[in-house]
Amino acid sequence: MSLLIAAVGGAVAIGGYKLFENKQNEQMTFEEKQKVYFANNPGAEITSSTGNPDFTQAAAAVSPGVVHIKVTMTARGSQRGGGSSPFDMFEEFFGMPQRRQAQPRQATASGSGVLISPDGYIVTNNHVVEDADKIEVKLTDQRTYEAKVIGRDADFDLALIKVSGTNLPFVKFGDSDNVRIGEWVLAVGYPLSLQSTVTAGIVSAKGRQIGILGEQGQGSPYGYGQPQEPIVRTAVESFIQTDAVINKGNSGGALVNTRGELIGINAAIASPTGVYAGYGFAIPVNLVKKIVDDFKEFGTVQRGYVGVSFREVDESIRKEYKIDDIQGLYVFDVVKGGAAEEAGIKTGDIITKVEGKTIYSSSDLQERVARLNPGDKLKMTYKRDGKEREVAVTLKAQESKKSAASEEVSASATEIFNKLGASFTPANAAQKKKFGVNSGVVITQVHRGGMFEYFGVEKGLVVTHVNGKPVNSVDDVESALGSTKRNIVRITGVSENGTVEFNFPIQY
Repeated sequence: MSLLIAAVGGAVAIGGYKLFENKQNEQMTFEEKQKVYFANNPGAEITSSTGNPDFTQAAAAVSPGVVHIKVTMTARGSQRGGGSSPFDMFEEFFGMPQRRQAQPRQATASGSGVLISPDGYIVTNNHVVEDADKIEVKLTDQRTYEAKVIGRDADFDLALIKVSGTNLPFVKFGDSDNVRIGEWVLAVGYPLSLQSTVTAGIVSAKGRQIGILGEQGQGSPYGYGQPQEPIVRTAVESFIQTDAVINKGNSGGALVNTRGELIGINAAIASPTGVYAGYGFAIPVNLVKKIVDDFKEFGTVQRGYVGVSFREVDESIRKEYKIDDIQGLYVFDVVKGGAAEEAGIKTGDIITKVEGKTIYSSSDLQERVARLNPGDKLKMTYKRDGKEREVAVTLKAQESKKSAASEEVSASATEIFNKLGASFTPANAAQKKKFGVNSGVVITQVHRGGMFEYFGVEKGLVVTHVNGKPVNSVDDVESALGSTKRNIVRITGVSENGTVEFNFPIQY
């Protein structure tokens, strides 16, 4: 009897421990989970190659954990056709025309992704999945899963997706801070619609900025030739540069060292042709770790901000402000009430170090800050009047976002104008007399990809009112768009067929 009681007690204790262990496991970061896994499942250590390069062990260890991502998305063409659309509801409810030029059609694209946990979490690039209606993930053993997006962020060009699987192969995290220029690396992915492909090269540079993330979303297909509002750049670029061959389709794939450890997520190439021309760029894994943990816990990135505007010190800065410093960041402006101001940093200071490390470029500061959360402290050194001072800056969150309704009401008039995708010219006296109107602008061109094309607003229409306000010039149109409410733009116009009215959503 006593033996039975002891056995039952032992089982209860083990069961209780397992529940506790599972709960603890859920609270761990991806990196902590990996450390526990490899501590409990030690495998043969992969040794870095010396002498004649041999990447076979690293390639064999990593390839199963790098997946092929195929996305299906809705694209808009200019052909007329039947079939239902997710926007038919808007057309019926808001009185939109049943006949339109552009119809949704299915398009496909592909990229790569890296499994980072045995339960199916995959990191990839934002640009691989941002327009996806459906995401299909295929492993090297031909298993196929449908994935859902957990979180994504264009400023980092990173996304976390998940498939429903267990005991999946995954790639071990490395430490991108320890990556050295000149060391051998492997790029693993699915380029040019090929199957799993491994290429080798060296690290050519670190902390590289190429301006590609800041450009995303700026080259809009809407509003050709229209002036743009000043853009606040919040993108973070601090790429690892490599000459390992990277092509289209490698996006979201792995950059690993010769020990088979993930050191970066491949994101871009520098090429005049769109295919490999010598250099590829990967997002450092130490930044990736923070972002994917945020996606898993919050669904979005928790960013802390220093609250300064700056420029890298160069010859022009030295001459203009009569300073002798060779490197650092010259502070042009300090956000009122921001973290930097509260720490005592002022306009004209030169930020020289972050966490004791010399700043050579803006990426040195930006990447370090991007790894931290609001409320975290950052040790910064700055120079004022020739003397260095060290302060602890407590990062602040970005101003809380307005409610969805407020965002819709206060959307930039220029942004909405660009989304219309049209060119206008003032209607002349003869045109106004012909249609019996006192105001109007003529649509002279409808651009591909804009709202007018999608909803069938045709060239030649005389637009008389926008959001109930008379319009006689391009400036009038833009001004009237500023009064857009409830996410709906109201357009009134006249043509040979009589008066027409369109009501359509800004987001469609």
